Amino acid sequence: MTKTSNVLFPLLFAAALAAPAAAQPTGPGPLGPGPMGLGPIGPGPMGPPPGVAMSLRDRAGLDADQRAEERADELYSDGREAIEEGKYDRAVDRFDRLIELKTTRTDAALYWKAYSLAKLGRRADALSVLSDLQQRFKDSRWIRDARALELEIRQSTGQPVAPESQSDDELKLMALRGLMQSDSERAMPIIEQMLSGTNSPKVKDRALFVLSQSNSARAREIMSNIAKGSGNPDLQLRAIKYLGIMGGSDNRQILADVYRASSDAAVKRSIIRSFMVSGDRTRLLSLAKTETEPGLRGEAVQQLGVMGAHAELAELYASETSVDVKKRIIQAMFVGGSADKLIELAKTEKDMTLRRTAVRNLGLMGSSKTAEAIKAIYLASDSTPEIRKEAVNALFLQNNGRVLVELARAEKDPALKKELVSKMSVMHGSKEVTDYLMELLK
Repeated sequence: MTKTSNVLFPLLFAAALAAPAAAQPTGPGPLGPGPMGLGPIGPGPMGPPPGVAMSLRDRAGLDADQRAEERADELYSDGREAIEEGKYDRAVDRFDRLIELKTTRTDAALYWKAYSLAKLGRRADALSVLSDLQQRFKDSRWIRDARALELEIRQSTGQPVAPESQSDDELKLMALRGLMQSDSERAMPIIEQMLSGTNSPKVKDRALFVLSQSNSARAREIMSNIAKGSGNPDLQLRAIKYLGIMGGSDNRQILADVYRASSDAAVKRSIIRSFMVSGDRTRLLSLAKTETEPGLRGEAVQQLGVMGAHAELAELYASETSVDVKKRIIQAMFVGGSADKLIELAKTEKDMTLRRTAVRNLGLMGSSKTAEAIKAIYLASDSTPEIRKEAVNALFLQNNGRVLVELARAEKDPALKKELVSKMSVMHGSKEVTDYLMELLK
């Protein structure tokens, strides 16, 4: 048996015993569609080892408060969706969970819980929840809607409201669309009434959508007022979303004005995303450079990545001084598929932390684009052991057995060779790896 075999046999034997329980990447595969259905963001491993997904979130700078807000957003979205589907029991459950979290959305959760209870015919419970809302959140922007809903419940005939009775809403929407086509000026006050009244969220959303399709000055004025906060918070965020979809310099200017005037982080995040939808790279780049709130600044960087704004991200990286922000930019480059720039940073970045981050993200991209570059980074004369280990891990994430075997055959450093073999010992489906491991065991 060779000297190499004597050194590596115990390692291979231990790895063989542990292999069944170890994480085994299944091979390259799509990471899935990008945000808002913009398409795939590049091939990568379908099954990275445990902890990889969490490490990506950590590198994105997510703290406990941000994760709590994300959970609140998820519950709120689920509850609203349940209402639109007429599944009011499920909606009550989601809003109860959200109320328990005690986030900035508690008042909204109380309102929609009361709305759902009313639809279920539980009027007394609904009134109790509305009373709780008005006592606990006297300055909430949901108070006006809560009072209107309370009045509607008290004026009801006492008959339970059946969840499936949605035909009136559909008729309202059909009539509204027809009126907008035949006499838009006459439809405007009706839309305003729908938006400020106690109609279902579905009717309000559709009324706002119908309004967004009009090019009239009055429609833009109403939409602008709602985006500035004249309606409840949900309608404001919807209006911001529709302004982004509508696009156009006038609508983007409205969004910019609302951003400057607002102190609500949720509103500002929504505007940043609308800038992305409308293709406003200039304003996103400006926010990525000047926004003082770290979360919002990071959101602007992320949306530049979603847009595939390669030149803007490169410009931002060159002028940025914060290492943490530069990490976010590298992550955005990965999201945007900017392989060439990541390869450049992986080879030339002086800061070791950032250089390792670039190499790691290369491993999450398609091997056809990055494998040879990662191999060259490993073999470079100025590569430190830390960079070489990061390159090995990147190839492992790609399930790239062929290149790992090539490097292992050529490696003279026993420690690095062990690192290569250790990764290969828990890989699956690579004939090159299997053949090489068998060679070492002979």
